[in-house]
Amino acid sequence: MGISRDNWHKRRKTGGKRKPYHKKRKYELGRPAANTKIGPRRIHTVRVRGGNKKYRALRLDVGNFSWGSECCTRKTRIIDVVYNASNNELVRTKTLVKNCIVLVDSTPYRQWYESHYALPLGRKKGAKLTPEEEEILNKKRSKKIQKKYDERKKNAKISSLLEEQFQQGKLLACIASRPGQCGRAETV
Repeated sequence: MGISRDNWHKRRKTGGKRKPYHKKRKYELGRPAANTKIGPRRIHTVRVRGGNKKYRALRLDVGNFSWGSECCTRKTRIIDVVYNASNNELVRTKTLVKNCIVLVDSTPYRQWYESHYALPLGRKKGAKLTPEEEEILNKKRSKKIQKKYDERKKNAKISSLLEEQFQQGKLLACIASRPGQCGRAETV
């Protein structure tokens, strides 16, 4: 028996049974859940009503996530599923669905922040920087450019909780897309 999205298999509001007066129809069909997991990208296309396509993500390992307050969107690695308001089972099985809270790699956001504000982020006190990082943070700039960076630094304050996440190298993010329908995990 296929999965059916009908209501004639349910009892009436009085409690009586309904007699089925037709077979299951194509327009009542349902499909099994995608249960998207974390792993190397695997996406199946599904032909749907009207000849359109849906992208059924079976496994995903990267997503496009936004840092809203800084207007910064970067592609980054999904590390783990940590919370799901709808079901703890989905956390235990590490299933990616809309509105689940995941841990993502913080490196792309840290690199952007350091190049945009010329300030270190998520560094241990007194930690040695690599020559490339030293170059970005302590670069010799013209007066005009330096003035621009000084203006930016006035608004460069971020919350201590977020700074803690940057020190661990993992950020909390929420998935806003539907991986089983569009084949992507993102917050854009």
